[in-house]
Amino acid sequence: MNANVKRELFWAPRILCILFVLFLSLFSFDVFNKSLSFRETILALLVHLSPACIVAIALSIAWRWEWLGAPLFITLAVLYLVWAWGRFHWVVYLAISGPLFSAGLLFLLNWAYRAQLRAK
Repeated sequence: MNANVKRELFWAPRILCILFVLFLSLFSFDVFNKSLSFRETILALLVHLSPACIVAIALSIAWRWEWLGAPLFITLAVLYLVWAWGRFHWVVYLAISGPLFSAGLLFLLNWAYRAQLRAK
């Protein structure tokens, strides 16, 4: 495995997760369109940011321990599908569960090729 492939395989799931956290965070901005008090706005913002925080916590675990990150992200993808099934159009399921499942698979590859990725 050449150096570029090693670097891309190492960084791909991490960058995907960072971008996905930013994507999920965008949905929290709708709390500012409502006429809420300061306290209610902060509370609503915390509620809307909780999915992004869960993914960020999962990323912080997976960053160090890929073998934990792989099943964690796949579990998050399946949990979202179970929780939201029948509520949205299929594209929404793909947009939310797809990156989670992909990150899980990429962390699984990171773990499987860990010795080669960390070798100099």
